[in-house]
Amino acid sequence: MSIFGVLGFVLFGASVVAGSFSSPPAELYSALVAEKIRTTALVPPNPMQYPQYTDRTVGEWLYFSPDTWTTGFFPATLYAMYERAKYCHWEADNVSEWLTLGRQWGSAEIPLETNNTLQHDVGFVSYPFIAELEVDPGNQTAITAVNQFAADLAARFNPTVGCTRSWDTPNPVDFEVIMDNMMNLELFFVSEALTGNRTFVDMAISHANKTMQHHVRPDGSSFHVVEYNATSGDVIARFTAQGYSNSSTWSRGQAWGIYGFANSTAIDAPTVYMHTHIFDYLETSRHMASYFLAHLPDDGVVPWDFNAPLTPPRPADSSAAMVAANGLILLAQQEASLIPSNTTGYSYYIEAAVELLRANIELAWRPSWQSLLANGTVNNPEHNNLTGIVYGDYYFVKAGNELLNMNITAC
Repeated sequence: MSIFGVLGFVLFGASVVAGSFSSPPAELYSALVAEKIRTTALVPPNPMQYPQYTDRTVGEWLYFSPDTWTTGFFPATLYAMYERAKYCHWEADNVSEWLTLGRQWGSAEIPLETNNTLQHDVGFVSYPFIAELEVDPGNQTAITAVNQFAADLAARFNPTVGCTRSWDTPNPVDFEVIMDNMMNLELFFVSEALTGNRTFVDMAISHANKTMQHHVRPDGSSFHVVEYNATSGDVIARFTAQGYSNSSTWSRGQAWGIYGFANSTAIDAPTVYMHTHIFDYLETSRHMASYFLAHLPDDGVVPWDFNAPLTPPRPADSSAAMVAANGLILLAQQEASLIPSNTTGYSYYIEAAVELLRANIELAWRPSWQSLLANGTVNNPEHNNLTGIVYGDYYFVKAGNELLNMNITAC
């Protein structure tokens, strides 16, 4: 039985002593992390473009225009390295360099505030500005960006459906919502904290409720896409765009759900669960996490889709693993915040996150690549797999930071 199977028994059996955890994988804090990220950051393309994924052979970044959904992840990674530098007490010049680089790479996103084709992905693109507000809560450039992107997202909300539209469709009556969109609710909470606009919170709650109701199956697995009738609000179809089949579970979508239902915002706005005190959100995140961990193969490596055939070999997705690991860490934080604190749940999710990181980093660590990790699957139906992915790297760094912040490990 794999460690994940053992952990399942631990959660519902004997209590785990809080703070007694396996050591996180050393690669999380390797000198190569800063070296690789700095090397990329110091040579920005002209005109500015952003890394999204690598080629499959030597791991060189492929670059895309700023008006792309993944644009925010590399500058957000630079802000995460600024946090890492502070946690690890690096020299002052080194600390300030990361902040300067983060601001430099984030600045090219500013024109997107008024002219973009990002649809619901304005949430992901807002990450560097949300990170900036942690550094300087009064930064007007960041405030304007967050509020403008939140207004863009709010304009996609349909009160009849109760959700923000994810993808535009040729027929506007077909209203498609993807699980990924749970990640964008953070933007609503941050903007509400800045403006006091309660409508944003109402939209976030409605979207989370509908996603909980229509995307999550009784066994905790999930549909990638739910299509509604924009006029009646009725569910028309449930299907996948990036998974194996309409009835299967695409692993990154499952990870987005775990994270999204437990997600905390960056400037002291409470989590989706804690903000609303809707206990069902915490239960949903737990339920989705349980499915994710129970369906891992014995080696713990996250497949692109949990139900994809084993023959031919299904590709792994290190990015799904990194998102899920962060979701598990968030779940642990929620368990610790309960009154009384759920020590058993806290220990379980931390240990599960550490083991998930270890299994997937071991396979995906590529010292010679420009990306930190390989073995990511961008979109398997389009045969885009076995690459490094910028959001996989971001959540890799973020997981390491969270474990430092929680005193699970040291630099």
